[in-house]
Amino acid sequence: MASMIVRRMDELTKTRLRARAARHGRSMEEEAREILRAALATNKTGQRNLAESIRRRFGPRGGVELPAVSREPLRQPLRFGK
Repeated sequence: MASMIVRRMDELTKTRLRARAARHGRSMEEEAREILRAALATNKTGQRNLAESIRRRFGPRGGVELPAVSREPLRQPLRFGK
């Protein structure tokens, strides 16, 4: 097993880690290991395209067919003065 030393940890982080470890009945070291395991367990492949993410999430539910909207031809802009 590898070892790791964490230096320059601010007191607030250390206090919160100690409290979290106590809630879970673990040592601070074991709590830090568990936090790292959980954070690295997700397999994120980097930034994705938002449209692709939405399509992947909602695509299986089916789409919505919207009626075509009829549009008028563009009007000539108003001219003031001459």
